[in-house]
Amino acid sequence: MITLQHYINGQRRESRSGRFNEVRNPATGQLSAQVALASAEELNEAVAAAKAAFPAWSATTPLRRARVLSRFKELLEQNAERLATIISAEHGKVHSDAMGEVVRGLEVVEFACGAPHLLKGEVTENIGSHIDSHAMRQALGVVAGITPFNFPAMVALWMFPVALACGNTFVLKPSERDPSAALLLAELLTEAGLPEGVFNVVNGDKEAVDAILAHPDVQAVSFVGSTPIARYIYATGAANGKRVQALGGAKNHMVVMPDADLDKAVDALMGAAYGAAGERCMAISVAVAVGDATADALIERLAPRVRALQIGPGSDPQAEMGPLISREHLERVRGYVDVGVEEGATLVVDGRDFRMQQPGYENGFYLGGSLFDDVAAHMRIYQEEIFGPVLGVVRVQSYQEAVALINAHQYANGTAIFTRDGDSARMFGHEIQVGMVGINVPIPVPMAFHSFGGWKNSLFGDHHMHGPEGVRFYTRLKTITSRWMSGIRTGADFVMPTMK
Repeated sequence: MITLQHYINGQRRESRSGRFNEVRNPATGQLSAQVALASAEELNEAVAAAKAAFPAWSATTPLRRARVLSRFKELLEQNAERLATIISAEHGKVHSDAMGEVVRGLEVVEFACGAPHLLKGEVTENIGSHIDSHAMRQALGVVAGITPFNFPAMVALWMFPVALACGNTFVLKPSERDPSAALLLAELLTEAGLPEGVFNVVNGDKEAVDAILAHPDVQAVSFVGSTPIARYIYATGAANGKRVQALGGAKNHMVVMPDADLDKAVDALMGAAYGAAGERCMAISVAVAVGDATADALIERLAPRVRALQIGPGSDPQAEMGPLISREHLERVRGYVDVGVEEGATLVVDGRDFRMQQPGYENGFYLGGSLFDDVAAHMRIYQEEIFGPVLGVVRVQSYQEAVALINAHQYANGTAIFTRDGDSARMFGHEIQVGMVGINVPIPVPMAFHSFGGWKNSLFGDHHMHGPEGVRFYTRLKTITSRWMSGIRTGADFVMPTMK
């Protein structure tokens, strides 16, 4: 049995907790490894290592920090196939999708290599007679990241490169379901020349998370996951005086206008709804068809495409969709399809009975794609995040009704509109109350030099992730006002200072 351990102070560290979690290959259902679950004491050791490394790392010039990240970027590119294979084996997503995850993470590393520019600060000369003022952004100290199972490499890469570039040290707690990618990233950072203790990986469950949130030396916490946990992370971390960005769940809508190119809209929906088996926080799970004719045409084109989805293991180059992460999650998603039928939605394509016939994969966690029509706003399959290959079509009669529907939802992570009309597109961008918006783009994930984050119950905290917002999150502002004396001291001044 392979046992996956922690990575503390520049090396693999064997756990002493005696607690483990199974790591299974979702494509086969077979046990592939076990991962050690850290105790609070072991988490404390990682934080202590990061705290000890902070003074020297934060004093390292931004340019030298960027050069370490530049070497890390080269190693990441050289090991991209290896990393994607690990992701596919433990998460289940197809290899091409895993490679896409690595590339999107690499983009943030590229951004972080240019962080010296973003750390320059600002200066105002002579704000008062012989008085100058300048502002600088300084590192926080030890910061932590808690990442989800669906993007074991990308989300971590959205966090720590920016944090390290800003001079912080980092403790990563990856998902216990697919932890190997994080350990490989740690080894590549060490190979790139990152000093010991600057980056640490602690595998664990709620005990490790609670220890992070309670630790007095952890200054900030980044989290991506479900909304109930995000709310808990934010409330607990903030109560303990930490800066927190906690990205939660989503229910992403795509509006299809009557003038849209339906073939392009269907292509977009297939990839956005069923890619990665729907296990994406930016997956489109609701298609809002404006007009019954649009809805009928959309269903007519979607149904045969959903039935024809090529489902298989991530190692199959022909597969378009892989398995779900675990048997428990498979049953949860299947249960939502049951609920949709009970609530009165029309199940056009039923993926519950899909069975893998390929030898060796009969026990994998596979589910076929499901497609609902006549979904209504009061239904659970509309209100709640399913996080699986289930797409619902909601029929509305006007653009205004579509916008009102989306704006009323508790989640506001991402949304999109497909239309040929520039006026509708422009109005949608201005009127919609969602954090990330696509115009004829189904998954509007910003590039690394912009920032990622939603509104409402999709984000808790003031800062979005990576890009300029990431730099602001991982630094704090200091403003210095200075005057250099000349001449004879005139004595103390006891009034409020004003600029004359």
